[in-house]
Amino acid sequence: MTSDITLLVNPTAGRGRGARAAAPAADALRAAGLTVRTVVGADAADALDRARKAVDGGTGALVAVGGDGMVALALQAVAGTDTPLGIVAAGTGNDFARVSGLPVRRPADAGATIAEALADGRTRRLDLGRIGERWFGTVMASGFDSRVNDRGNRMSWPKGRFRYDAAMLVELAALRPIRYRVQFDDAPERELEATLIAVGNGSSYGGGMRMCADAEMDDGLFDVCVVGPCTRRTLLRVFPLVYSGSHPRHPVVTVHRAARVRLAAEDVTAYADGERVGPLPVQAETVPGALRLLV
Repeated sequence: MTSDITLLVNPTAGRGRGARAAAPAADALRAAGLTVRTVVGADAADALDRARKAVDGGTGALVAVGGDGMVALALQAVAGTDTPLGIVAAGTGNDFARVSGLPVRRPADAGATIAEALADGRTRRLDLGRIGERWFGTVMASGFDSRVNDRGNRMSWPKGRFRYDAAMLVELAALRPIRYRVQFDDAPERELEATLIAVGNGSSYGGGMRMCADAEMDDGLFDVCVVGPCTRRTLLRVFPLVYSGSHPRHPVVTVHRAARVRLAAEDVTAYADGERVGPLPVQAETVPGALRLLV
């Protein structure tokens, strides 16, 4: 394996933590004798183009420096290839790194871990989800939480995390069940009403919400969490349980397992790894072993 490593950096991740994390991570990699090239795109499309060129050019590893958004971008470049992915988690949520047991907000440690993994050939093969040509690593969300994202993205005030808190309050006031058409693998399509449906390759999203708590990233299956129709009071009771992963014990929650999931509903958007995919219908499928992760 070549000793040339590519750092894909998001300078704005975690309110600037991405930019600050790049230097100590690069120092740790160089201290191990690796040659480091840093890539910062003018925008997401430019960054992805540069990352794909690095992979096509034979880089020894692509290292995503930033949050889950940067990891999601890096997946588009390395998925289905033999190029391993390293993660220097420096964002706000860092769900992919947490689920994978990697250092979080410790860039020097993350760089050292990547260097040791490269030296020892230490990688883990993980499944990824795929929607058309788009790859995702953690959760595809739809329903109440995606409507909160939609509304938060349209709001200009308040700023930061408070914007999504405000969006949640507005959507909570307008809460109503969504009529879905759902198909798991080759089973017949069926209709059901739900507050939200989350399709998990990994267990958590949104900064530690363990919506698909028992999802394993190497078993070839999604865990699909369905929160059925519920009142505002019930949703407010269930929501805190998501952080401990105990919500499936509540009778309004059911969990299904499938390798392929198709969701259709009116006026509902899908988000994967926190990034907007587009309106339903969408079909997600698992691709076993699509990622080599440096661990």
